Amino acid sequence: MKIPVGISSCLLGQPVRWDGGHKRHAYINDTLGEHFDFRAFCPEVAIGLGVPREPIRLVSHDSHNIASATRAVGIENPSRDLTEQLTENALAQKEWQNELCGYIVKKGSPSCGMDHVKVYINDQAQRKGRGLYTRTLMKSFPNLPVEEEGRLDDPRLRESFIRRVFCYYRWRCLTENST
Repeated sequence: MKIPVGISSCLLGQPVRWDGGHKRHAYINDTLGEHFDFRAFCPEVAIGLGVPREPIRLVSHDSHNIASATRAVGIENPSRDLTEQLTENALAQKEWQNELCGYIVKKGSPSCGMDHVKVYINDQAQRKGRGLYTRTLMKSFPNLPVEEEGRLDDPRLRESFIRRVFCYYRWRCLTENST
């Protein structure tokens, strides 16, 4: 039985990115795919944004409290604020997310990035953000192993993530069998 792991759809080669492209990751698909049952999800498509679509970015008007003041807005049309839609949709995914033993997200994405996502403060980009979907996921499931695909290229980080997923899976099996 393969271990259930959530993943950003674009990493599996699905053409869901803003420009109609994908970011298929060979190691994830060809190696980790042998052990993990990937559950693909794209939060931007899930809220009804088409492919292709206007790209979004994170902006904040409070440099002291970036996390709570961050908004997801259109690059071409900054008055198009998708913050609530992305956050509410992330919360609506809890039922199937609860079955997961790990999650692989797309680096740098304003919806899926885990760390160091660009946040624009007074039109200056600072890598201090977290994608809105991933932020909500990690808040809902603080013990769930989450990693960005780019960091999986580092052997130590990759091994750490895989170990955490297997440990989480074993823990889930033990707790389910004890009830």
